[in-house]
Amino acid sequence: MFEEDCLFCKIVRGEIPAKKVFETKDVIAFNDIYPQAVEHYLFIHREHTKNANSMVAQKPEHLTAIFKAIREFTQQTYLETSGFRVVTNIGANAGQTVFHTHFHVLGGEKLGTFGSNSTKSSIH
Repeated sequence: MFEEDCLFCKIVRGEIPAKKVFETKDVIAFNDIYPQAVEHYLFIHREHTKNANSMVAQKPEHLTAIFKAIREFTQQTYLETSGFRVVTNIGANAGQTVFHTHFHVLGGEKLGTFGSNSTKSSIH
């Protein structure tokens, strides 16, 4: 299933070029055009869902396909040994700008202190 005006669906259909770095029958990974790290890739399922929550509700097997692709890609590159982060945004307030479920894989350098013990937690 595709959405006619979805940027990532257009990439899947080959209407918009993307620098693909990994591909399976279900998943495509490509460079983010606004990288936030030395290595910054987007992993998407070829079939459209709006966000990770929608994917889990509608097609949970797609989540497994994406994370298997991330695992295979990071094992084939140095990212598995050097470390990487996987991020997804749900909704505009979280920073989601393309409403096709996607996961950011970031690495290639020491990333910020997100999740580190060196920052104060706001969870009480």
